[in-house]
Amino acid sequence: MSVEVHHVIDGPADGDVVVLSNSLGSNLHMWDPQVKPLTDNGFRVVRYDTRGHGESPVPAGPYTLRELGEDVLALLDRLGVSAAHFVGLSLGGMTGIWLGGHAPDRVRSLVLCCTSARPGNASMWVERAADARAGGMAEIAGAAMGRWFTEAWLASNPEAVGRMREMVARTPGDGYASCCEVLADLDLVGDLPKITAPALVISGADDPALPPGHGRVIADGIPGARFEVVAQAAHLGNVEQAGRFSELIIEAIK
Repeated sequence: MSVEVHHVIDGPADGDVVVLSNSLGSNLHMWDPQVKPLTDNGFRVVRYDTRGHGESPVPAGPYTLRELGEDVLALLDRLGVSAAHFVGLSLGGMTGIWLGGHAPDRVRSLVLCCTSARPGNASMWVERAADARAGGMAEIAGAAMGRWFTEAWLASNPEAVGRMREMVARTPGDGYASCCEVLADLDLVGDLPKITAPALVISGADDPALPPGHGRVIADGIPGARFEVVAQAAHLGNVEQAGRFSELIIEAIK
């Protein structure tokens, strides 16, 4: 059953709609660097908090990827949007793969960032879910920074790192854990050939969480998909290399 996710809209009322979907442990503000470039190019930007994150509801888990996808479809229905461009990073990208394979008429194009069709390492996700429920999010937030950003970026952007760490720390533990459980046994490889929307897959060259090999599998599986690897970018590449990610996204959806 879908939930009414929290969302924010920017840009002209008559612009083509672009939906931005956040990563595990973040919220819609992870996309702040992309809002102005997109709205300056005439797009209407819809950012939302994945269920269990930010200001969205935290229903009892475990969750399924289908539920995360159906939350997006329900949001589009509430907004009266028949079809939208969809940009997702990490968990958001997995949601995009599900939408592309199961609701193709609602997806005008896909940009799948720093994500995977088969994350693997099931025991790690189960353990991390247990840690989030038992110990809260503070320790998880600290560890996330080393996956999200390169050492050089961490050293050069202490204020931004503080904001990002706080964003993770404020994520509801039960919501984070329930989304970790989505990833534990996820395998979307079989859905990739069903996707008919134009697709761009972007990986961060220095992403320790989901290295470029994961992106390559997606790009090889989606008919006609384009694959780009962005240098000096770890897992939250849209923040670390905001200009390049924005440029690639706009180029893909124009």
